[in-house]
Amino acid sequence: MVLTPSTMLPLGTALPAFTLEQIWGAQGTVGSGDSGEPWNSNVLTAQPVLVLFLCAHCPFVKHIEPELSRLERDYGNQVQILAISSNSTITHPQDGPEGLREQAQRNGWRFPYLFDASQAVAKAFHAACTPDLFLFDGAHQLAYRGQLDDSRPGNAEPLDGRTLRAALDALLAGQPVSAEQQPSIGCNIKWHPEGA
Repeated sequence: MVLTPSTMLPLGTALPAFTLEQIWGAQGTVGSGDSGEPWNSNVLTAQPVLVLFLCAHCPFVKHIEPELSRLERDYGNQVQILAISSNSTITHPQDGPEGLREQAQRNGWRFPYLFDASQAVAKAFHAACTPDLFLFDGAHQLAYRGQLDDSRPGNAEPLDGRTLRAALDALLAGQPVSAEQQPSIGCNIKWHPEGA
């Protein structure tokens, strides 16, 4: 496990356009469709968007899964949430669609979970780790990127999402989001081996 911080993409960056395979997502959610069908970012409406780079095996992701479920419960009607997994299934087959579906089902997630097989979308976001979190405003400009909260596997800090929640609350209240943002820390995204 390599501890990797997020790259802290510049605030104000536009949400990249993309199409990915949807491997999970309940009917009635933004862009919901059958598993295996293409999911296009053009279905996003003029609401804030929270993009979560996750995977199934990472201990940092497993640690925050309960808070992601609470975030969806608390903000899912006001914010479009979607998750993307970009890990190489050549080196980490457990992060393939079957493992991601099991993870989403176990946690009761309803938001779309997308599979970035080519890793092109992770590169477009400059995503570096799991978890890596990106919050875009209603105009789909980056307002927050960084940590969920100060909690990490094995430390005593509460898993309450307070850092991301503060950004969400400010955005939804029409207030500026603080530019003092701490990077997320997690496992590095597992890039495809060279030549693969």
